[in-house]
Amino acid sequence: MIELRGKIQTVRGLIDPEDLGYTLMHEHILCDVTPPGKFPPGKPEEEITLENVWEINYRWCEHPGNSRLDQEQVAVRELNWAKENGVKTIVELSSIGMKRNPEGLRRLAESTGLNIIMGCGYYIEEFLPGEVKNLSIEQIEAEIVNDIVNGSEKSGIRSGIIGEIGCSQSWTDFERKVMRAAIIAQKETGAAINVHPYRSPDAGLQIIRFIEKHGGDPTRTIISHIDRTIFDIKSVLELAKSGCNIEYDFFGIETTYYPFQNIDLPNDGIRLKHIRALLDGGYTGQVLISHDICTKTRQKTYGGHGYSHILRNVVPLMKNRGFSNEEIVTILETNPRRILTFV
Repeated sequence: MIELRGKIQTVRGLIDPEDLGYTLMHEHILCDVTPPGKFPPGKPEEEITLENVWEINYRWCEHPGNSRLDQEQVAVRELNWAKENGVKTIVELSSIGMKRNPEGLRRLAESTGLNIIMGCGYYIEEFLPGEVKNLSIEQIEAEIVNDIVNGSEKSGIRSGIIGEIGCSQSWTDFERKVMRAAIIAQKETGAAINVHPYRSPDAGLQIIRFIEKHGGDPTRTIISHIDRTIFDIKSVLELAKSGCNIEYDFFGIETTYYPFQNIDLPNDGIRLKHIRALLDGGYTGQVLISHDICTKTRQKTYGGHGYSHILRNVVPLMKNRGFSNEEIVTILETNPRRILTFV
């Protein structure tokens, strides 16, 4: 068994924590998150043009092909733009159910020189093939551990984080089984867990209580998508009291419309207000940020903001709004280093 403790694991192998640099903690580079059954089989992709790019980006799930990122040449260009703007590491959280592509991620890491950290485990049940749903907790746990220690079954490329672990709106029995397996795998490997919570303001706290009940470590757990889940800062602060890591990962989405729920999404300015409150509340060491890009129209190639948006646009906005350089480095480098280092 490889010695992981004190190291960070990328698709190209282990690195020292000091080599992490500025890190995007929740992205998708090669994936397919098209809702199952959304389009008839074989329906061609819709070409993205100047005339329709706004509409496709606004209703991002309604257009065939937009939720599929499978063009490696485009990915190389997108990643190089991020690198030119200061990004050094990207955590790629396309877990099973999202068409994970380990070999493609390694090719991209080799082409760009970026650190790419791959996730493992299972996404929400709706996206999973029927045959996996009869797996036991022990079988799922063994699969996650093997993914980290020996590498994915077909490629041998190792994961460096568990997740994103899917919790759908009904948080199904199978999804709870996966979470319990992830907790056991966390204890065995020392990896962190990233959680995709269901869309309810109390989801984060309920999931953390479940993790605590089954022996998991909240301080090694990330609750993603806070910006579409919790809208009052008092509730965010209550979640932070648990010790878990709070991730605002919709940076760059500047529209209030959200296709999965009748809510008003915040913009980047509101996200920063929430983060400021967390920092003022003493939770600086638990805050993470990212874009969660998973559609073509959020890539620069197709008119979007790309993986460079946080470094290029959000960091200057943070400075204008009184965030110190130390706080920015903590959010983009120090916190990711702590979480991604195996313990």
